[in-house]
Amino acid sequence: MLEIIENIAAGTVIFAVRVQPRASKDEIAGEIAGALKIRLQAPALEGRANEALIEFLAELLKTPKAAVRILNGERSRIKRVEIRGITKQQIERLFMQDA
Repeated sequence: MLEIIENIAAGTVIFAVRVQPRASKDEIAGEIAGALKIRLQAPALEGRANEALIEFLAELLKTPKAAVRILNGERSRIKRVEIRGITKQQIERLFMQDA
């Protein structure tokens, strides 16, 4: 089950993602060990996959890129992401539609 932490007072949602770089297309590929699995075309070089992850999530959730932040795991496939201005339900709906 995808673990999502919602801080209503701060207006943020935090969840884990597992990134697969150099995929054939950008997509949500389900859930793995409590994290949202995301495939990205970008390589894991010079932060390109991190930037692609931020852009991908911002586009899917129709939020500015500045609202999406990688909290930790910048050099790892597993990352904790914080997004401002959305709800836990929006993340859950996204997962249900695309997974």
